[in-house]
Amino acid sequence: MDLKNLIAQAASKYGNTSNVVLKASESTGQPPCELFITDEHTENYLTLQMAGDADRGGITGIAAGVGSLASIALAFMMIIKGRWDLVGLCIFLAAAMFLIPFYFETRKPLPLPVLFNRRTKEVYFDQNGDLYHTPWDNIQAIACEFQMTSIYTGGINNASLEILVKRLGDPDNALMVSLGSPMGKTLDMQKGFWEYIRSYMNNGPWFDENGNHAESDEFIKKTLSSNIRPSDFLGYWKKTITDKKVKSGHSNYLTASDAFMLIGHLIFFPTNAIQDFTYNYVQRKTRNLWPKIVTERLHQDGPTLRLIDLERERGFSV
Repeated sequence: MDLKNLIAQAASKYGNTSNVVLKASESTGQPPCELFITDEHTENYLTLQMAGDADRGGITGIAAGVGSLASIALAFMMIIKGRWDLVGLCIFLAAAMFLIPFYFETRKPLPLPVLFNRRTKEVYFDQNGDLYHTPWDNIQAIACEFQMTSIYTGGINNASLEILVKRLGDPDNALMVSLGSPMGKTLDMQKGFWEYIRSYMNNGPWFDENGNHAESDEFIKKTLSSNIRPSDFLGYWKKTITDKKVKSGHSNYLTASDAFMLIGHLIFFPTNAIQDFTYNYVQRKTRNLWPKIVTERLHQDGPTLRLIDLERERGFSV
């Protein structure tokens, strides 16, 4: 599939849209902008979360954060009252309300992320165990802006960012992979996100707000600090209140809404923490599902031969 077919496929998918072809070697004119889907940003690779399963661990969080803690509290009450015959039952219920949903939520792995390998300058994508890839230097990408209209919300602008990848060992089998959800995004936002990826692959691993190479990861840390998980809500709100306190000179800085949000996040912190623990556990398991041909290329001393060059050595026309 060439670039012409890529544009035609985008047109058939989104209709008459504003679109722009994106290249690895050409700037979009936008500053780097991360759109809250970066999974890992390391020296050798960058991974982007696939849509779906972002709330994995929620059932375990609710069951354990509410049910298990309530059962433990009840067990202490039974100890105080001397009802030792019920203590074991309370502890059993507490364990069951954590272990049972945890088991079922961690059985199925998360979708593997889109992986940008800075060492070998290539991109990997897994679909149902089949490995797709594309070299970074010749990557084919397109951003399309379109509008969805609803009787309830009216017209909403959306913008997609998609790349073309080909199946390893079967280059005629190609896919267009969406980098994040298009909902509520603009063409400039997606161009800015492409610039974030470009800056990483071409000038990284660390770069500044203009996309130029930097020795420090200060800009990256600042950018990714906005990607907070549920268990971070409490700390984020405490920091917000502290900042208000400093700005107001320590007088009349706490509003009713501030107090309400702080108490709410404090109450739900156990639930959110258990949800994040479950999600992180599944995430670690998922990382081990990449085939060896990918993982060995992520190591500093791993092979540097690109998969497309490997295919050419084996006689494939790519």
